[in-house]
Amino acid sequence: MNISSILVVDPHKIENDLAFLMACFREVLEEVGEYTLALALPWQAQSPIIGEVEPERLAQAYTIAFTLLSMVEQNAAVQERRVMDSQHGLAATRALWAQCLQDLSAHGISEQHIADALSHIQVEPVLTAHPTEAKRATVLEHHRRLYLLLVQRENQMWTPYEQQAIRAEIKTVLELLWRTGEVFLEKPDVASERRNIIHYLYNVFPDVLSVLDRRLQQAWGEVGYHTATLQDAACLPHVRFGTWVGGDRDGHPLVTDRVTSETLHDLRLHALRLVQQQLTELARQLSLSERLQPPPARLTTFITTLVERLDADGQQAVIRNPEEPWRQMINLMLTRLPLERAADGSTAPAASHAYTRTDELLGDLHLLAEALAEMGAQRLADTLVQPIVRSLQTFGFHLATLDIRQNSRFHDLAVAQLLQAAGLPDSDFPTWDEARRLAFLEDELCSPRPFTRPGMQVGPEAQAVLSCYRVLVEHLARYGSAGLGALIVSMTRSRSDLLTVYLLAREVGLLIDTPEGLACQLPVVPCLKLLTICSAAPRSCGVSWPTRSHSVALRYSRRVWTVCGCNR
Repeated sequence: MNISSILVVDPHKIENDLAFLMACFREVLEEVGEYTLALALPWQAQSPIIGEVEPERLAQAYTIAFTLLSMVEQNAAVQERRVMDSQHGLAATRALWAQCLQDLSAHGISEQHIADALSHIQVEPVLTAHPTEAKRATVLEHHRRLYLLLVQRENQMWTPYEQQAIRAEIKTVLELLWRTGEVFLEKPDVASERRNIIHYLYNVFPDVLSVLDRRLQQAWGEVGYHTATLQDAACLPHVRFGTWVGGDRDGHPLVTDRVTSETLHDLRLHALRLVQQQLTELARQLSLSERLQPPPARLTTFITTLVERLDADGQQAVIRNPEEPWRQMINLMLTRLPLERAADGSTAPAASHAYTRTDELLGDLHLLAEALAEMGAQRLADTLVQPIVRSLQTFGFHLATLDIRQNSRFHDLAVAQLLQAAGLPDSDFPTWDEARRLAFLEDELCSPRPFTRPGMQVGPEAQAVLSCYRVLVEHLARYGSAGLGALIVSMTRSRSDLLTVYLLAREVGLLIDTPEGLACQLPVVPCLKLLTICSAAPRSCGVSWPTRSHSVALRYSRRVWTVCGCNR
């Protein structure tokens, strides 16, 4: 059966659900004494009396009302999808996994070929910086609770008394929303925006990732493929997240080096808390007793060795769960988490036995999964351990990679100020033509020496760029590159705009020598409005230009590009 990819949502359901929520909201306003405002709400039979209401309170009420409309529409779409899945199968909705897998199979592509391709797919959603879109974390939690209550109403098993209780709880959340306020009274700062994106990265996306993976596995089985093929997290498409919040300083002077440092620390702290939460839940569930199933020898050897290595901390980790070696192993993992952020927000050195990279924890999780499989508990390994492996592969110890973006004009001014500080003649770098810029940059990048020395005074643009890059160098030295994204150059006009970043990176030690030549430890990425196609570029510059002109942001190699002689 061929069903349109666009869901046909029942308008009566939207109308009825919206009327229910608006009635609850109207009652809440009346109960708190906002009688006139209750009459001014939209979508009512009587004409609204908007002119008689204070504008600020009217805006707040309408914001809540349109949030309710959005929830109702989303819920209606989700319920329609559930009906379609139940009646017609997962392939009923086009462009989703089941339908795509069916099409691939119909074209003669084998199961193994598709499975091999899946493991090479990488998806990276990036949350860009939009301060006006930020919402208070408290409000987001109220929204989620309200939506879940709306979904709860869908269940037909509730008695009239239970339905009354759900309605009363909905009114409680609506009153909390009204008394809290939906919108910021002042312009949100970067910290507010950071809390907003961390809410999704920490509270929403990890759960959604599990749902999407399960959907793929279910679609895989429905098409007729072997479900065991995708049980291992390594066989699934790779997903990771990026963010510009706290790193996008193009036209945003409030994003300082301190803000970038705080953002990196906050992302890391929440990533480690996420791992801690998941491991704690795993330990709670994995209550296997060695009296009923003897643990594999390598599991007990691992525990004994690690307890000796961790000394008192190791003894404390295993004493809590005698005769439960699987829990003991998880307790040891928890002990090794590098939660070096103190309660007061300061940063303390991690313990000597702490994990330094996610690969170390992944290795321990794989050992735990193999130990379960070895004694015949493959289901427990697949359903309890593999989702944590998948989450750790996605969020790591950094939650999301932080991109650093700045305007090419800002970089030009920074270079001019470095030239001036170094006492070089004709330091007006922004006015140089492209040929001169390229010749200068290529000569300079052959030399390892910087323009300035530590503590030397430079101009404001140069100071802003270098202080930001020093934060990145410090983070790289301490944690590696996993939490860092790209150095993005907005308004990229030419190759010199990219080579300029390498020159600035040289000042703080962000460039390194490699067997292939000088390289930046982070990718340098152009953010272009219009691209000029250069057929010589792939051969001479190592640059693979797109074949169409449109607004894009591309990740290129970390290495310094060789400037070609092409004058197109």
